[in-house]
Amino acid sequence: MRLADINGRAAVLTAPDRAVDLADASGGRFSPDIQLAYEQWDEVTAFAATLDDSSAVAVSPADYGNPVPRPRQIYAIGLNYTEHAKESGFAVPDSPTVFTKFVTCLTGPTGEIALPPGSVDWEVELVAIIGRAADHVAVADAWDHVAGLTVGQDLSERELQRTGPAPQFSMAKSYPGFGPLGPVVVTPDELPDRDDLELGCLIDGEQVQKGRTDDLVFSVAELVSWLSAITPLLPGDIIFTGTPSGVGMGRKPQRFLKPGEELVTYIEGIGTMRHTFSGGA
Repeated sequence: MRLADINGRAAVLTAPDRAVDLADASGGRFSPDIQLAYEQWDEVTAFAATLDDSSAVAVSPADYGNPVPRPRQIYAIGLNYTEHAKESGFAVPDSPTVFTKFVTCLTGPTGEIALPPGSVDWEVELVAIIGRAADHVAVADAWDHVAGLTVGQDLSERELQRTGPAPQFSMAKSYPGFGPLGPVVVTPDELPDRDDLELGCLIDGEQVQKGRTDDLVFSVAELVSWLSAITPLLPGDIIFTGTPSGVGMGRKPQRFLKPGEELVTYIEGIGTMRHTFSGGA
């Protein structure tokens, strides 16, 4: 299943450019509020399997909104690709490095994002969405608690991130628009290999990041298991799983996003996001 927010309403894609409104098709059984779909994930996926294209309508890229607009918890993992840890000047961690992004930073898969003062960097990430509550889940069972996967960007203002006696990761990564998600949430069974997907991003057509999720230091399943052993994961929670190498801070010379540039972010089998940037927040 491919679930999307289409013009503010939960919808199931029946083709790349066609979707069925979930609330209308179910006669009101399911809410048009996409965030509530994760609370009824098993029921939603079972119902979606019965849908066909007869009631679908055409959709365009501008119709898509954030498919996970109000998670109760956001987890983000740092240094989770070996080469990214090296370019950042850190050793590969022995356990997940965790911070959060605040929900007000989340936005949809297209649009314009205001750049705050400082040095704003890009970080393409695979994002996992929880579909069943997870508490002390074994690695072997972890995928059973994942609703689906989507494309994410962990935009980061590097100067604030390094300010003070302790890093300000969460604040530097939570400006408005610094958590784009979308365009769809894809159930793992729709993917050729849920553990090995190409991901990358381009700035004005130039490839700046390209990697594969099988290079994650801690896999999606390992992250769900490790996090759930400390704090219960709730339906609709999201996990930014980390970024591969190629970020601006790790380049020589360093490079950061500028007003007027277009950032294209993609993950194989899931989709593509497009954002432009304006100066000043």
